[in-house]
Amino acid sequence: MGDSVHVGELVPNFELDTYDPRKGDFGKVSLESLKQAKKWTVLVFYPADYTFVCPTELADVAEKYKDLAGAGAEVIAVSTDTKFVHMAWQREEKLLKGLTYPMGADPTGKVSRLFGVYDEATGLSLRGTFIISPEGKLVAAEVHFYNVGRSATELLRKVKANVYCAAHPEEACPANWSEGGKTLKPGAGLVGRVAEALGR
Repeated sequence: MGDSVHVGELVPNFELDTYDPRKGDFGKVSLESLKQAKKWTVLVFYPADYTFVCPTELADVAEKYKDLAGAGAEVIAVSTDTKFVHMAWQREEKLLKGLTYPMGADPTGKVSRLFGVYDEATGLSLRGTFIISPEGKLVAAEVHFYNVGRSATELLRKVKANVYCAAHPEEACPANWSEGGKTLKPGAGLVGRVAEALGR
């Protein structure tokens, strides 16, 4: 995990074979193509197909996918399974019927290693969520162990906050910020006066 990319760094280009439930067919996706399309890239690594917490997470993301896409993001779910297993699992697991984003196949663990979530002991990836800006910079990373699922509501909040901050670089989003909420303008006048700035 020593050579993985860190928050604030530019992410090297990567490519994944995919199963795309929208088309019922296979494809490819690369970071370069998403950057050219000026998309925010959201990678949702999960341990394995045909498991237990994983379909609940992917279904949760599916419920927020329209909003994530509306914010300018493309979501790719990634595990070390093949694209063929992704196809079979999406067809069979009822929780995955609503998936409309691609499922990336990382059977060699190359992309999982790039993001520091590959578990050498199991050959699986930990539950890692990564947000990459349209310029290719890693702006957010969240990693869970196998047994605790993530929240797509929080993922959407983080994507929207990063989109906002990219458009307003002189501002910062406080804890639990949501769209339309008060932001902060860091500077000498704000030191020790955050509560007042937030109207508290």
